[in-house]
Amino acid sequence: MFSFKEIIGQEAAKQRLIQEVQEGRIPHAQLFCGSAGVGKLPLALAYARYLCCPHRTETDACGTCPSCVKWNKLVHPDVHFVYPIVKSAKGKKEVCDDYIANWRRLLLNSPYFGLNHWLNEMDAENGQAIIYAKESDEITRKLSLKSSEGGYKVTIVWLPEKMHEVCANKLLKLLEEPPERTIFLLISEAPEMILPTILSRTQRFNIPKIEEADIAEALQQKYGVQPRDSETIAHLANGDFIKALETIHLNEENELFFNLFVSLMRLSYQRKIREMKQWSEQLAAMGRERQKNFLDYCQRMTRENFIYNLHRKEMNYMTLPEQNFATRFAPFVNERNVMGIMDELSEAQRHIEQNVNARMVFFDFSLKMIVLLKQ
Repeated sequence: MFSFKEIIGQEAAKQRLIQEVQEGRIPHAQLFCGSAGVGKLPLALAYARYLCCPHRTETDACGTCPSCVKWNKLVHPDVHFVYPIVKSAKGKKEVCDDYIANWRRLLLNSPYFGLNHWLNEMDAENGQAIIYAKESDEITRKLSLKSSEGGYKVTIVWLPEKMHEVCANKLLKLLEEPPERTIFLLISEAPEMILPTILSRTQRFNIPKIEEADIAEALQQKYGVQPRDSETIAHLANGDFIKALETIHLNEENELFFNLFVSLMRLSYQRKIREMKQWSEQLAAMGRERQKNFLDYCQRMTRENFIYNLHRKEMNYMTLPEQNFATRFAPFVNERNVMGIMDELSEAQRHIEQNVNARMVFFDFSLKMIVLLKQ
């Protein structure tokens, strides 16, 4: 578990990390950047395990020493995790450690997951997950303690872009003057949202998308997917292993989003105002994170349908039901309206993030679609 050999693809990234350790060129703060599902978190975990292992080989951690045994259960005393959480109403859950059992369970199941999976694991409902200001005191306290194993102390920060400004500023002080043999690994999908002062104190490591062949091979070997199906799924995944997993474990959320998208386009085209209002209310009943995910999905579908008109199959990344819908719908997304649709979706997303009334946001967007689809 959490070793380099378990990581899907990313051979160059693995080699770079292993070489850093072997040559003793270990930066005290690294920022792993890349899109969802490329394996940033698995790489950071394998690297941290390799750092902690006193009997590491030329290719991986030994897997059998006391350090590796603790890593197998994610209970290494010198490894600390920081991640976005949702505060409970009664104030019982305010820091990351209050959710550590959930975090370990999700990671031990598979280190390839996204924020929506984590929100489900926490039963977040309508809450928006952030790394709260109080977490900075926890980080400072933990790093003031001596290393239990006499080696490195590692702090892994998942999605630092979700960090409260107070927490970010305290982390900045630690990055400027880190305690001895302390390593920070930050794993980000939106580095542009991190404080520039933090960015300037970390060594950035861009992780590319996973090669299609590597995804296909992993699907065949680990999940028993037939070769032909694995190649189709790997192409659809577009370098994102989380997406590949969601495709084989038929993702209920994507199915819901697809049906909502189809429903909106049909209702807007037919100008069924009453039904559009009901559609908006259905969306308003979802949590903010799911609403944002739905708007992301709409942007993807808009882009895919516009590309579909170019008749370049290899450039399309849609599931079979999405493709079937695109054969009829794609002509309605064209040069005259594609930018307008994308702009309205971006504005809706901005309003949802600013806690504007969701019912109004979605109804307003659906009304604008009436005009845009006729262009």
